[in-house]
Amino acid sequence: MNVVVLGAGRVGGAIAADLAKDRSLRVRVIDRDPRSVESARQRHGVAGERIDVAEAGAVARAVADADLVVSAVPGFLGYRTLRAVIEAGKNVVDIAFFPEDPFDLDALAKAHDVTALVDCGVAPGMSNLLVGRESACLQRTTRVRIYVGGLPVIRTLPFEYQAGFSPIDVIEEYTRPSRLMEGGEVRVRPALSELELREVAGVGTLEAFVTDGLRTLLRTIHCPDMAEKTMRYPGHAERIRLLRDSGFFGTEPIDAGGTSVRPMDVAAALLFPLWKMHEGDEDLTVMQIVVEGEDAGEAVRVTYDLEDRYDRSTGTSSMARTTGYTAAMAVRLLAAGLFRKTGVVPPEFVGRDESCVDFLLTGLADRGIAYRRTRELLAPRAA
Repeated sequence: MNVVVLGAGRVGGAIAADLAKDRSLRVRVIDRDPRSVESARQRHGVAGERIDVAEAGAVARAVADADLVVSAVPGFLGYRTLRAVIEAGKNVVDIAFFPEDPFDLDALAKAHDVTALVDCGVAPGMSNLLVGRESACLQRTTRVRIYVGGLPVIRTLPFEYQAGFSPIDVIEEYTRPSRLMEGGEVRVRPALSELELREVAGVGTLEAFVTDGLRTLLRTIHCPDMAEKTMRYPGHAERIRLLRDSGFFGTEPIDAGGTSVRPMDVAAALLFPLWKMHEGDEDLTVMQIVVEGEDAGEAVRVTYDLEDRYDRSTGTSSMARTTGYTAAMAVRLLAAGLFRKTGVVPPEFVGRDESCVDFLLTGLADRGIAYRRTRELLAPRAA
């Protein structure tokens, strides 16, 4: 089976390397940067080709001989890349964090008899899958909270942050309005707001703020109270808000000494080197998923906890592991014929099938990524 991975960056490279271990799969990477293609060949023995998928017709050319496609492109390219893959009639696992509604491509995917697993990373991704699993088991889901953060082990001022995935997607996360579910209605809050402090075992005190990570859950899970929050070291949100509110992330050109520039481009040029993960830089990923509801007349809470760290033996970042290996296991799920549903499929739909959930969790555990599940009864609320 031929698998084409679009995007050979940190996460795309990890996906390709993991899939290449399967003798039943022939893996090829596509990237516009020849250095990324060469790195995949030298480090993992994965063949590749330099193609810029932003060019007209490039996606169709890149996936022409594919049986399965993985889209690991930056978010701003995600929607049109996914559309092009679907139009090519290829089943696809997508991890691009694009702002558009993936369900807008549902009819197209069904017309082409394509399975498009979208948002198939860690969060969104495993967060959706596990919320979907628990919600399907409950008579009624009353509350969902998702806390997730990718953090450097070594904290360096001023931001105490390194980007484990595309830095431009990080800025998008900090500027895109955040949708929550409150009182059964979708509410919009500014990103980086609703700040709270959380104690994380083995890590310490982190701050958590809302981001637009619920995505498809807002449509697919019937629950009156849902929120997703990103976690960083304390003080990070305040620094980012200062930049954002001062206009540094603006996308409209301004005049700077007679030169027309976009503030976002200047900010990106300054921030990306500060956020860059270098070879050997160690990171960690922490996530907690909380689902509350009613089961057999009792109030219950199910919690999933994840703590994952940089793999020194392979030099693979934790964010690449938790995101990339989830996508790689989803590819195997489709390749094995264990999940068959055409159209746009968010992870929570896969979560309704217990055997699919077990397949993914077992595969991740085999790679050292363990989700710890606890279930507890809640005291009855006072009348």
